[in-house]
Amino acid sequence: MAETVLIVDDEKEIAELVELYLKNEGFRVCKAYSAAQAMEIVAGEDVSLALLDVMLPDTDGFTLCRKLRETHLFPIIMLTARTADLDKINGLALGADDYITKPFNPLEVVARVKTQLRRYTQYNTAEPSVYDKDGLYVCGQTHVCELYGQSVPLTPIEFGILWYLCERRGQVVPSEELFEAVWGEKYLDNNNTVMAHIARLREKLNEPPRRPKFIKTVWGVGYKIDA
Repeated sequence: MAETVLIVDDEKEIAELVELYLKNEGFRVCKAYSAAQAMEIVAGEDVSLALLDVMLPDTDGFTLCRKLRETHLFPIIMLTARTADLDKINGLALGADDYITKPFNPLEVVARVKTQLRRYTQYNTAEPSVYDKDGLYVCGQTHVCELYGQSVPLTPIEFGILWYLCERRGQVVPSEELFEAVWGEKYLDNNNTVMAHIARLREKLNEPPRRPKFIKTVWGVGYKIDA
């Protein structure tokens, strides 16, 4: 069965162009031109990935992203004309997995969609192994994360970061290595993407920012989880 991609963009020409390229690659596509319409589609369709434009007529894509993350873990890619780092960090902190700046090449969009879906599949079929310490349980095979017996819903990127640290428990993982391993792209200077996702992960794990219990910062180097 073809994977379903939801495109949310009030510019119909852009939505139809991206739809054409995705369909040529075998994807099933649903289109929404507002946040409200997007929520209706998600309620009735088995969406595999969502492409969200930031500027929508009834609300912004960041708000829609946050609402989707309350109940869904499928990958989300933001489409934005805003190039400011703060806007990108905001989207990532709210649960987006990636962002693409307009104007874009439709072939790049298709490539990013495939990458995110591959990653989502990878972290749901990982080798059977677990991390179980101090109330935190993470299973690489089932993509399950529990804190004191309670389920913690994580996006594919969030799980990828956490599991990469768990696999290297006791070691300090540099931000550059973490980014290149989880995102599969070359790390650039002043990239705050990892920091934004670590902050969101800590929030979900109820970690105090200054004294985190699980994901610890080694200043000037990277992050670690105790063995």
